[in-house]
Amino acid sequence: MAAERASWRPPRACTDYWSEWKLCRSIRNLYHHYYTYGEMPSCAQWKKDYKNCKEWERTKSTLAKEQLCHSEHERMAKKEKHAPVWKMRKSPPPDWNSPIQEENFK
Repeated sequence: MAAERASWRPPRACTDYWSEWKLCRSIRNLYHHYYTYGEMPSCAQWKKDYKNCKEWERTKSTLAKEQLCHSEHERMAKKEKHAPVWKMRKSPPPDWNSPIQEENFK
């Protein structure tokens, strides 16, 4: 158990969580998010993750570790929830190497 606690590392460096929080709070991101979604972004989770990461580095707290893992799992699940924009092809179209017609250039 002690060896497992010592060998575990956060999924990202703590500075990555801090950078994500700073980016989330930037004027450009606030403006873009408000323009796109009509509401201000919630950056609280990035700050919580940063604090949990620092807590883990300082005290090796299992609670901080569990909260950080849970947050990363939620983030990955949220990311995988959305379908891709483009449909992936198994092979190229049958006429991929045919000459381009002159009217297609205009």
